[in-house]
Amino acid sequence: MTFSEQSNQIFSVCTNYYHTMDNVDAEFKNPYEFKTIEYYLFLKNWIDAVQWHLEDIIRNTAIDPQEALLIKRRIDRSNQDRTDLVELIDSFFLEQYSEVQPLPEATINTESPAWAIDRLSILVLKIYHMQQEANRLDAETTHKEQCTKKLAVLLEQQKDLSAAIDQLLNDIQAGRKYMKLYKQMKMYNDPSLNPILYGKK
Repeated sequence: MTFSEQSNQIFSVCTNYYHTMDNVDAEFKNPYEFKTIEYYLFLKNWIDAVQWHLEDIIRNTAIDPQEALLIKRRIDRSNQDRTDLVELIDSFFLEQYSEVQPLPEATINTESPAWAIDRLSILVLKIYHMQQEANRLDAETTHKEQCTKKLAVLLEQQKDLSAAIDQLLNDIQAGRKYMKLYKQMKMYNDPSLNPILYGKK
């Protein structure tokens, strides 16, 4: 099984698991051993699934402004958790390929393996929800047809992205590509770097 196949499988299991409860406050239970790559992949998709639905909730035009603010703060924390986890997954790859000597002509990729996997996790969620829309019993035929076409595009994207991830990992392992871990350094979350926050002192 390739890494993308493993990731897609875990993301799909987690997405379906979340939707058995379909509750942003549901208790999280990770079936994989703590600190394994499988554990981190499952956690990654769980974070994405919860945030997906928080983004839905906050777009309710009838939402109470105070509740919306609390949800926005929660989304901010979720984004930071997501970023931290992506960097952790990249650390896994750095360790895995630490003994590989890059070839003289080796090049760096535009994104790291974990950021591509981040996109794959979200893509699995898009596929799940587009499938739901394509099968909606209360939706009009035109809506279902449009969603079916969009679903086909998403499935093609999943296939292409999966192949690209596996190719990137193969290239890193063979020394044709090399990777670095760049911290995102999100400034708006840091009280010492956000002028709105440190200006209050």
